[in-house]
Amino acid sequence: MRAYEPRTEPLALTTGAPLTSRTVFSAAHVVADPYADTTPDSPAAVDWDATLAFRRHLWSHGLGVAEAMDTAQRGMGLDWAGAAELIRRSAAEAKAAGGRIACGVGTDQLAGGTLAEVRAAYEEQLAVVEESGAQAILMASRALAATAKSPDDYLEVYGHLLRQAAEPVILHWLGPMFDPALEGYWGSSDLDAATDTFLEVIAAHPDKVDGIKVSLLDAQREIDLRRRLPQGVRCYTGDDFNYPELIAGDEQGFSHALLGIFDPLGPLAAEAVRVLDTGNTEGFRALLDPTVELSRHLFQAPTRFYKTGVVFLAWLAGHQSHFTMVGGLQSARSLPHFARAYELADGLGLFPDPKLAEERMRTLLHLYGVTP
Repeated sequence: MRAYEPRTEPLALTTGAPLTSRTVFSAAHVVADPYADTTPDSPAAVDWDATLAFRRHLWSHGLGVAEAMDTAQRGMGLDWAGAAELIRRSAAEAKAAGGRIACGVGTDQLAGGTLAEVRAAYEEQLAVVEESGAQAILMASRALAATAKSPDDYLEVYGHLLRQAAEPVILHWLGPMFDPALEGYWGSSDLDAATDTFLEVIAAHPDKVDGIKVSLLDAQREIDLRRRLPQGVRCYTGDDFNYPELIAGDEQGFSHALLGIFDPLGPLAAEAVRVLDTGNTEGFRALLDPTVELSRHLFQAPTRFYKTGVVFLAWLAGHQSHFTMVGGLQSARSLPHFARAYELADGLGLFPDPKLAEERMRTLLHLYGVTP
């Protein structure tokens, strides 16, 4: 136990002009309905008003929304039926708000199956996203990872999907640190061999690939990969450990962004990119580099539970009235983890109302039996 003196004023951040030098998506969390009578195995009960209000918050700062991704607890509390409704509602909200949105396409209605069944599951979800008017993000599939016998199976499934996609999609490579069931994706646990297969998919259909999202938490591997991309195919960093340097880039290019950490960092991240839009890389790094310690804390192993910290900070920031998550995932991190997350976020000035955040942190401490 030790004393901590909270700050009294938030960082001065306001909405501003659209971002121009980088395309930036925030993967967004869902807000649970705390009054629903559910169990951890029952379908998610979502507070739609609060969930959509949070997306309007992100759009107001010029960020795009990456919807129904793992940040929204896909496969960890939110099933396909819930994700499909989330996609439809958020896409309609984006149209009304003039916001950019891209939505996850996966196979989570399957537990396993044949390659034909995996392909059909992808097709079902792709149809929902395209009918909503959103851009599609082809997510890594647990069912495909379990079913595929060789890299050729990945080439066949992804080739089929890209040929029928109406508009260019984003391909998502999510590493096993985010989802252990994705070990060996693209047909090999050797990342060099997997990268070759991934690039082969893209090279066969460059006109159907807007970009790739890479979530391997390996900055050099991402840099090497983006330098091998066909002309016009973007790299969207999903590296929540090294994003400032990857977005800033080097003399040979840079990464755009599609990040879960930009859920709690949204306004600050947008302000940093606006600084980068002026050509001021040092100013961009000065704003964003100090956030990495918080991000690495939230995404520490086991990384897949980072969603708990994201929702915790949304509660402290006043974006929702409670700290309840679908599937009961609020129990996935410890009190010391929450205390450190609060301290780091408060130090960055992320809370619009620092007093509210302090009161809610005190409430959590009391709930755990801590009486300072």
